[in-house]
Amino acid sequence: MKINRHGRAKILTSSEIQQLFNEGFQSDRDRALFGVCLYTACRINEACTLNTPDVYDKKMRVRDEIIFRRHNTKGKLSARAVPVIEELRSLLVKYQPNSRDGFLFPGRHGRGHINSESASRILRETCEMIDFEGVSTHSFRRTALTQMSNAGIPLRIIQEISGHRNLEELQKYLEVRPEQIKGAVSSLSMLGHIGDGYVRKIDFVDVNPMPDTETVSRD
Repeated sequence: MKINRHGRAKILTSSEIQQLFNEGFQSDRDRALFGVCLYTACRINEACTLNTPDVYDKKMRVRDEIIFRRHNTKGKLSARAVPVIEELRSLLVKYQPNSRDGFLFPGRHGRGHINSESASRILRETCEMIDFEGVSTHSFRRTALTQMSNAGIPLRIIQEISGHRNLEELQKYLEVRPEQIKGAVSSLSMLGHIGDGYVRKIDFVDVNPMPDTETVSRD
């Protein structure tokens, strides 16, 4: 867990997410900003640099997909589009951008876009108010990617959403919970010797027979 800006960003639980959005964030802008981070698994800078047309059409209706432009992504490798689910749509509908063609989240005095450091400060102050520890702007991305992985979504598909260069980088984001490790080890119980008798090599056709071991038919 991240403490004093050291360590890995905390993975948020459902109850923590609800508390953040219902009791923590104090404006529709903040809920929309961090909602984009959570429900698209994007990086904080990618959310901060979104243009209004990337999210809303000319009539200010929320698009079906959010477009992350190549020059705003890490490494500037490629653009990507992420579908807008209803949870995110509701946050974006409530948020009313100041500009139809400028930055979605303007900076102070309407100049440029909100800085990622400013977003970090907003989140830090919010977490202090509701007594959360270990949460950073990266928590939303890690939470989203881990949730998709735990739901059984193939990593190659998750990579298309996250924009990672390769699967190795993506896997570093995913959290393995203690109960998952316990469950994995518990699956070995199917190999157990308790029952009608000890497991014999005859049960494993890929084990070479040894003397005094039954011969496995290859028919």
